[in-house]
Amino acid sequence: MRIAMIGAGYVGLVSGACFAEFGVDVCIVDTDADKVEALRQGRIPIYEPGLDRLVADNAADGRLSFTTDLREALHGAEAVFLAVGTPTRRGDGHADLTYVFAAAEQVARAAEGPLVLVTKSTVPVGTGRRVREIVQAARPDLEIDVASNPEFLREGNAIGDFMRPDRVVIGVESERAAKVLKRLYRPLYLIETPVVQTSIETAELIKYAANAFLAVKITFINQMADICEKAGANVHDVARGMGLDGRIGRKFLHAGPGYGGSCFPKDTLALARTAQELGAPATIVEQTIAANEARKAQMAERVIAACGGSVQGKRIAVLGVTFKPETDDMRDAPSLVILPALVAAGASVTAYDPQPAHARQALPAAVEFASSAMDAARGADALVVLTEWNEFRAIAPRKLKAALAGRVICDLRNVWDPVAMREAGLDYSSIGRP
Repeated sequence: MRIAMIGAGYVGLVSGACFAEFGVDVCIVDTDADKVEALRQGRIPIYEPGLDRLVADNAADGRLSFTTDLREALHGAEAVFLAVGTPTRRGDGHADLTYVFAAAEQVARAAEGPLVLVTKSTVPVGTGRRVREIVQAARPDLEIDVASNPEFLREGNAIGDFMRPDRVVIGVESERAAKVLKRLYRPLYLIETPVVQTSIETAELIKYAANAFLAVKITFINQMADICEKAGANVHDVARGMGLDGRIGRKFLHAGPGYGGSCFPKDTLALARTAQELGAPATIVEQTIAANEARKAQMAERVIAACGGSVQGKRIAVLGVTFKPETDDMRDAPSLVILPALVAAGASVTAYDPQPAHARQALPAAVEFASSAMDAARGADALVVLTEWNEFRAIAPRKLKAALAGRVICDLRNVWDPVAMREAGLDYSSIGRP
């Protein structure tokens, strides 16, 4: 079986490589010639654990190829996946579907014969209907079935999520589209992965609803952490007590400086705007967006307060700047709000992150980068943890105490044990813990 993947970004590259691992012949097409050439040479433009090996193995076996030629990619393909970007549209918060619609029309015009056109990109409800209109107008002579197959990939664990997913969602309106997608996902049928077959509109909404719910969950526990600090309670214990309830679950109950990344910020905003247009406002999602944005600013104020009310002339070490560990993604990371605020308040900021490639371009030029966590800490007046990379957990409190010029630790990810840190003589504060 052969498929084409339109877009060599995060979703397209991971999905294409994983389909190839299933034994499918996959051709990934992208308009960026430099990116395509890099991929042909085995250079991966993003950091995702295990992806470089997966791409290399399947390319070597002849199941995975890359091109800038759309017709080459479509030749012999039974299904074509749209995995192009849907960024927030400037000015109104809606998802920008320009690339989706353009790619759909280009595929229709270049198609050699009947195929199934599958939207993999995250798109608002109703997008599939518009895609169907576009392809029918472009090629009324050709049978093109439209389908939706949203992705649920967590950065840092994307390959595992694709190979062993909680579920696969396919939105279809024809038996042929359903059969093609079920053949593609046959390896997951064999391990009894739940497959949810729905209408296209329902599949589109499932993706947004899932991401919005998780964003609400994160924001909820962050607000519980604020209450814990006022009441003298421990948010870790509150989260554990909640999470053991099977109706709630333990995941995404980790207090911190707010959510970021490529999905939650833009998807919650797009869902809120779509709901408003439909006349069914999702007010809980709107409040989540506002609370999360406010929290990022509050975290900068928290650091300044821990430093005695001013960071003027002080050197602040920051451990972790990506929006989460095991990724180099900086999109909507809390650090993009917190670090500029510290710099604006007069601090000298030195950051360390295990994957700093995109961070160097995304953060102000005034932010310096260290080569290790201890290099960042050495001589600093205060230290802030923004991303919970595992290597930070192993740092001994006494080593931090010896390296720092000051004693202030603001652990915004609850990485360390408060008792051990205070016993080492550090002025330690965390989120929602006494």
